Amino acid sequence: MTRGHDALRLLARRSKSSTSTTPPLCLTCLSTLHARLTHTQASPLETAPIEPSPSGRAPPALTSTTSPSTRYLLKASILLSRPPLLTRPLTPFEKSHFLYQKRLNERLVLPFTRYFYYQRGTPEEAEWKRKMKERKTPARDIGVYNAYGEEGWNDEVLVGERIGEPEEQVEALLRDAEKEGREGADPEGAVVKREVVERPMPRVTEADRVGDLRSLNRKLERTLYLVVKGGEGLMGEEAGWRFPTALLEKSRQESLHTAAERIIVQTGGVNMNTWVVGNMPIVHNVYNYKHPVVNKQHGFELRGEKVFFMKARILAGQANLTNNKFGYEDFQWLSKEELQNTFSARDWNAVKTILPER
Repeated sequence: MTRGHDALRLLARRSKSSTSTTPPLCLTCLSTLHARLTHTQASPLETAPIEPSPSGRAPPALTSTTSPSTRYLLKASILLSRPPLLTRPLTPFEKSHFLYQKRLNERLVLPFTRYFYYQRGTPEEAEWKRKMKERKTPARDIGVYNAYGEEGWNDEVLVGERIGEPEEQVEALLRDAEKEGREGADPEGAVVKREVVERPMPRVTEADRVGDLRSLNRKLERTLYLVVKGGEGLMGEEAGWRFPTALLEKSRQESLHTAAERIIVQTGGVNMNTWVVGNMPIVHNVYNYKHPVVNKQHGFELRGEKVFFMKARILAGQANLTNNKFGYEDFQWLSKEELQNTFSARDWNAVKTILPER
């Protein structure tokens, strides 16, 4: 009989004794006390962990009276992304507000004290007169508006007018700059030569026009993620499009950060300049097997796979699957909406909450 039972009998005997000052205990209190004493006074053989044998041999095989320990395969999955290179397109409200600010600037420069900025008889004054004759106002890239004419009151944007579009603003600025770059003569007859202004690069690239999903020079205002196809899929299934994923190397006691760096190199080669963000995963997902695999020899039950998603950035270079270690056949750089249309429902639900909107 254990010490817990001895203590319980002593308390029960005292509660029944007429000479004891302790009030008697009811049956409910006695049963509760017995349960607590039994839990705290458990045998060390029942709670001690199973230690490996000194000889280094495997633990004894499972029997019908022992329960296997539960284990999972640990994998690292890499969210290698290219951040946005351009700001997003303006909304209609932002375009209207931008045009309003330009109109406001147009009113604030009226009247314009010309001779405070340009001296009489200088080339700058001649250039000023030429531009005022064309655009009727001191402000730039706002269209033609004459505040002192008959239509001076009519400063509203007409229906179908594209003056508020950013493309039109860029073209207006270029026209104004290109006129400054022409060769002309100042009042004294000297020839003035100025540099031609370079036009900005378009927002829509050649990769966008031809639909090249392997190019990093596409969707410049969105985040793109590297996905691969082929190799061994999750839980032995046929591998579809997914993020680069591989097992952690147990022999090296590999950390998630080290595993992420290794998987990137073994997937896309050494010609990518990448950076793994942090040592901790941003999310993890558990995939359970339909039928757990019991290893009776080593005494454990393999229940499934745990995949830890690590965040990384690509700074330069491009992926090359020629010598990859995982049997990947193809790769793409996809945005969030494209991932949703490419991934399976299970894989998409695992990562949809961690991907930014842009």
